[in-house]
Order: sequence, then structure tokens, then C-alpha cells
Amino acid sequence: MALKSTIFKAELAVADIDHGCYADHALTLARHPSETDERMMVRLAALAVNAHQVQDLCGGDARIGFGAGLSSPDEPDVLLTDFTGRIRLWIEVGQPDDKSLAKACSKADAVIVYAYGPAAEVWWRGIEGRLARLDRLSVWRLPAADAQALAGLAQRSMQLQATLHDGLLSLSGAHGSVSIEPQRWK
Repeated sequence: MALKSTIFKAELAVADIDHGCYADHALTLARHPSETDERMMVRLAALAVNAHQVQDLCGGDARIGFGAGLSSPDEPDVLLTDFTGRIRLWIEVGQPDDKSLAKACSKADAVIVYAYGPAAEVWWRGIEGRLARLDRLSVWRLPAADAQALAGLAQRSMQLQATLHDGLLSLSGAHGSVSIEPQRWK
């Protein structure tokens, strides 16, 4: 018998002081049986960091949300699509391979990777040269301890506040607060 995804609901209030964007998002996250709370919350953090792109890239005429996740490897973790159906932003979390990133760059205007976990540096050293030619790609590193701390905020029903100021994301909820400063690798 196959295990089913676990559904999480999040009310996310984003206050992006860096970009002058303030918005509330009612989100549904389907956590695949093989996905950890850490990875799920990194997806949520990636959405919070890029929520301003709805206004900046599309003048408000777009939708940002989660892709199908681990059950569909050809879809992004987070996706920004304008109302014409054009993929404006494709976001992956973890350590994807160079071929899937090249394919994503051919489908979207911009692709962002948020690498996290203890193996992120090893992954980056092994793949950095192969990603240099992908001009639509940017790669960010989330410190391992901060990404792990995000898992502590995961609840089946969450009310979270995301504040972005001077490049620092502070995500807080009923079970604490985590501050993350992503480091740009590419």
C-alpha cells in the first residue's frame, strides 16, 4: 500500500522591507512521504523570499505557489507563473543535477536553487563548473543549522510571519523563530 502525502496548511504573512512588498498567502503544502519537515520548510522559506517577484516581475498579474513536489521530478518546488502561462520563476531546493537545471532554464525566465544541508558544499564543488554556462540560473546557500531549525516551525496548521530586511529572512510562528541569511554562490 502506497503512503499518501501529508497536507499542511500555512497562513504566511510576508513583510519584505527590502522590496516594499507586503502580502498574505494562504498556502497548502503536500509533504511527500519521503520529504522531511526541513525540506518542506525550506520550500516555504524560498516562497517567502521570492514572494515580491509577483509584483516586481509581473506587476501583480501572476501566481506564486508550490509545484507538485517530489512526486513529479519535472516540476519545480516553487513556481511563479504569469497569467499568460509563462513561467517567470522556477525554484528548486536541495542539490539538483545539472541536466534538470539546464532543462528548467529552457522552460523559465529565471531559475533559483536554494541548496541546504551538510552536503551542500560538496554538491557545489562538484557541479559549479557545469552550471557556469546557465545564465538564467542563480544558486543560493542556506546555512545547514538554520535550515534544520526551520523544521521546528512545521505544524499541520501554521500561522507564520516572514520578514525580509537587509537580505535576512526571519520566519516566526507559534513554535519559535528562525533567522536565515542566504549566501549567493552564483
